[in-house]
Amino acid sequence: MRKALVVGNWKMNGVRSDATDLATAIKTGFEDNGADIAVCVPSVYFSEIDSLLAGTSILLGAQNVAEHDSGAYTGEISAKMLNDFDCHFAIVGHSERRSYYNDSNESVARRYSQSLSQGITPILCVGETLEERESNETFSVIDQQLDAVIDLAGIESFAKAVIAYEPVWAIGTGKVATDDQAQEVHAYIRNKLAQLDAGIAENMQILYGGSVKPNNATALFAMPDIDGGLIGGASLDGDAFLSIYQSTK
Repeated sequence: MRKALVVGNWKMNGVRSDATDLATAIKTGFEDNGADIAVCVPSVYFSEIDSLLAGTSILLGAQNVAEHDSGAYTGEISAKMLNDFDCHFAIVGHSERRSYYNDSNESVARRYSQSLSQGITPILCVGETLEERESNETFSVIDQQLDAVIDLAGIESFAKAVIAYEPVWAIGTGKVATDDQAQEVHAYIRNKLAQLDAGIAENMQILYGGSVKPNNATALFAMPDIDGGLIGGASLDGDAFLSIYQSTK
């Protein structure tokens, strides 16, 4: 049986005191229910949050990772650098990176591979825009995003990865896919992987990301192919984030 996972993506929010206060609130209120939990924090606060969470089962993650091993890439942070900390996850291909910074499917695949090369679990984000959904292109978009990674890293790499389906039209908008809409895409992703390796597909953690809140998490997580969530805005409130985590029971 797949283990549930809830990941908080803090994005570019808060200053040092906000980050430490939030991490402390999550650490203090955390009650382990058997599911995994992680926070992807701004890289400038890695050291402090890493130390603060030491000795707990709350895992640390990065919001991005460079597509290169090292070199003259000003502003980038390599997987090797992340590995100086107890970094378990790295988000790759988030829709905001794809939209605002033009991360292509091929670039995302390279970032995914760099993460794996250092033993860091990539959280591969896939999803369609509203225009693409309304044009019935959801599955073709998902295919292109997944195929770029499969072509570079192989299906076997997914044994050490997580996928997050994030409908772009439901991120930060207050909109959320219905339980059935989300389940349909999650099932499609799992079935696509199953055509290449049934065992990997069955064990694949596929998270839903798109305006998950305490009041809709339980129903979403009850869907057979939804294994938890990649949480944005609600992860900035310790109580809300922990309530979402407890919805995995």
